[in-house]
Amino acid sequence: MDDASPPPSGAVHFDAVLTPHRSLPRRGRVLLVAALAALLGSVGLAFWSLGAWPVAGFCGLEVLLVWGAFELNDRSGRAVETVRLDDRVLRIDRVAPSGRAVFWTFEPGWARVALKSRRRGGDRLVVSSHGRRVAIGAFLTDGERGDLAASLNKALARWRSAPGAG
Repeated sequence: MDDASPPPSGAVHFDAVLTPHRSLPRRGRVLLVAALAALLGSVGLAFWSLGAWPVAGFCGLEVLLVWGAFELNDRSGRAVETVRLDDRVLRIDRVAPSGRAVFWTFEPGWARVALKSRRRGGDRLVVSSHGRRVAIGAFLTDGERGDLAASLNKALARWRSAPGAG
C-alpha cells in the first residue's frame, strides 16, 4: 500500500469499477419486510387472541431479524474496488463498506495478473509485482473474475507494446 497518491497522468488504458451484486433493490427489500411484517403481525394477533401472547413477540422478533439481515447485506454491498491503468501506473483502489479506503500502485511493465485456484473451490484474482500482491474482486463470480483477468491482461499487453511504454 502506498501512502501518497500519484499525480494525474495521461491516457487511461483500462478502467473498471467493481461492486458486489445485489439482486433485490432497496425498495424491494422494504416491500418484502413490510409484507412479512403484515403476515406475521396477523399470525401474532391470532395467537394473542387465543391466549398464546408470547408467540406475537416472537413474530415481531422474526421481522426484526429479517430486517437486520437485509441491513447487514446492504452494508456489505457498499464495497467498491477500482482498477485503473493509465500511462504511468496500474492503480487499485478499495473502499470497504465502512468507508475506509486503501490503494496500491504497480508499475505496469512488471505487474502480473493471475487467477489462482483455491482449495475450497473457486478462483482468486491476484495482481502482483516485486513481491507485493493484492487479491481483487473477491465478491465477483468465478466467470466475472476470469473476464476481468483476461481484460486486464489484454490491456497490460497493449500498454507494454505501445511505443514509449515503460
